[in-house]
Amino acid sequence: MWFDRENPDVVFGDCRRETLTVTDRSRGNASGNRVLRIEPDVLHDFRAIPYPDESFRLVAFDPPHLVQAGTRSWLAAKYGKLSGNWREDLRAGFSECFRVLELEGVLVFKWNETQVKLREVLELTPEKPLFGQISGNRGMTHWLVFMKR
Repeated sequence: MWFDRENPDVVFGDCRRETLTVTDRSRGNASGNRVLRIEPDVLHDFRAIPYPDESFRLVAFDPPHLVQAGTRSWLAAKYGKLSGNWREDLRAGFSECFRVLELEGVLVFKWNETQVKLREVLELTPEKPLFGQISGNRGMTHWLVFMKR
């Protein structure tokens, strides 16, 4: 998602720090392997972001979107997998994102509808998006923009 991970204005957080080799034969990958490096600046759980209230003007929230994935799934390895309690997890994630946003701060939310419809996810926050965009070759990835009022 980030064009410049070295930008001092960016803090990348994830609950994992690891390097994985996964099977991936897409896009003409002859070796059949792909190395994934998950290297966050800060280790944290999106349900408990370790920053004070109103710390950021902009937050990008790109949680895992898979509920079901095989143990060797490269998508699950790269993006993570939701727990069986995914509704509560995402509800807490939205709450935390809005908590750490300054007043009139912006939340950019990314969601892929492969397994869970966007409408189900939007039911988990009382906040309403201002606008959004659908992308991807099957039109399943949604980018939404919220503003904290």
